[in-house]
Amino acid sequence: MRYSIDLTYKTPKEWADHAIKDFDSFLIDHADCERKASATALGFVAKCPDKVEIIPELIDTAIEELEHFQQVYALMEKRGLQLPKKMEKNPYIRQLMDACRSTPDERLMDRMLITSIIEMRGMERFKLIADTIEDKELSDFYRDIWTSEAKHATLFVRLAFNYWDEEAIYKRLEELNNIEGDICRKLEWRSAVH
Repeated sequence: MRYSIDLTYKTPKEWADHAIKDFDSFLIDHADCERKASATALGFVAKCPDKVEIIPELIDTAIEELEHFQQVYALMEKRGLQLPKKMEKNPYIRQLMDACRSTPDERLMDRMLITSIIEMRGMERFKLIADTIEDKELSDFYRDIWTSEAKHATLFVRLAFNYWDEEAIYKRLEELNNIEGDICRKLEWRSAVH
């Protein structure tokens, strides 16, 4: 069984060049992404307390994402950066969430699959940052983050197999993956992960 997908839009290397130009903004956004990833994993626990088969892995993932937040925040502190009181709404995430279906069961499936796609996109972009940035400490850090995030890219698809059949999962994953690729093609580049 295959738990990952090939993204339909390949981020060009030039995206990393653009993101690195305002690396402080990128770091702040990255910290916020890790915080949200931890909250998302715990959100699944809170919304689905009956799904006991997946709760231990969701808790582990929330802890790991929180550790990533802590690491990124430490880099921010070294650069004299603070998180803003309010983060700007992320157009990428907003558009992806708009693609979710509305019945509770379908929405849960969509949220799980979208979370995997978001992690996959983050993994791709962290690798681009690691390969592009000249600062060795930051390059090593993003290489470590990239390899760690790789398992999150497949996690939520794998967890979905506890509740839905293979055909339904892959069909919807392909649909959402195509939507995500279209969103990425059209979005203006920012110094942000997504």
